[in-house]
Amino acid sequence: MTSERAAAPGASVRAARKDDHVRLALQQREGRSARNEFDDLEFLHHALDGVDAERVDLSVRVGEWSWATPFYVNGMTGGTDLTERINRQLAIAARETGMPMACGSMSIAIDDPSTARSFAVIREENPSGFVMANLGAGRSADDALRAVELLQANALQLHVNPVQETAMPEGSRDFSGWLVGLERIVEASPVPVVAKEVGFGLSRRTLEKLRGIGVRVADVSGTGGTDFLGIENSRATAADDFSMLTGFGQSALACLLDAPADGPALLASGGVRHPYDVVKALAAGARGVGVAGAFLQTVMDGDAEALVTLVRGWLTQTRALFALLGAENAEQLASTDLILRGRLGEFCRLRGIDPAEFSRRSERRPA
Repeated sequence: MTSERAAAPGASVRAARKDDHVRLALQQREGRSARNEFDDLEFLHHALDGVDAERVDLSVRVGEWSWATPFYVNGMTGGTDLTERINRQLAIAARETGMPMACGSMSIAIDDPSTARSFAVIREENPSGFVMANLGAGRSADDALRAVELLQANALQLHVNPVQETAMPEGSRDFSGWLVGLERIVEASPVPVVAKEVGFGLSRRTLEKLRGIGVRVADVSGTGGTDFLGIENSRATAADDFSMLTGFGQSALACLLDAPADGPALLASGGVRHPYDVVKALAAGARGVGVAGAFLQTVMDGDAEALVTLVRGWLTQTRALFALLGAENAEQLASTDLILRGRLGEFCRLRGIDPAEFSRRSERRPA
């Protein structure tokens, strides 16, 4: 989840930045407010609509893929000894629970093969699981092929991070060729591409552009989770400070509710704290939900076994929430009644979306 510059900084500088990102992301979790925009979405409670939790199917369809769990390990890190340990623990937990997993940006491994093992451990520990490689806008189609080959990946995450690049002291501010570059990678990639933001959201216009270049799956990755603007500002001098942009972007829920009906299949991430947020994202239109911070914190405080325990608990709770809401599968969540309040409701009204329509979705449910 780091910068993808054509003229990259030295390997030691980039490795230090990788470890800095982990440290700063964990610090953010300690100081973050408990509230985010997921709290602006509520379910209208129907006390007699519940179903048997034993009949709930938590598997999801994402494009051409079928995933056993509705949430997955989103891209985080790689490139150093510390991040190799993190990736190993995450991969073991993904293997034991059937979760898909994405790695962090692999640009450092493409440019410095001595760091490749910090990513290769993911496939080593999870030989038959669903694994996503990860590169950023600005890399070449050849780089994408190498990243996919290194992980024997099932998919390729391509992240677009213009806000992060703007705030990054060594970042690139030339975004003019990104769309064309992404299109070339989509055309050349031997596996499907998942376009994603890094915590500032994908707007309707952006999703339409991604659809136009052949992207079939996108992670809207909205505000509320790891704040890469804040991370880069903490590394900057006063002259390079962009804290004026604090709060910039859209939440995952806002992006989901404003997404075009004929756009890419949507994944959601950014500020997912617990299973209730997972269920809310699915009800708002996500096909799967990416989790980073909560899983990173667990492996840093413990190990893969601790994360396996957490994930199994999340699965039990998610199944119970489906049953409470009267949904035997993720598709049925799409007809649950939603109440949109606060900033989320205001966003919808300003974008010409009637929040009241979401409160009556069950009335349109097929008999």
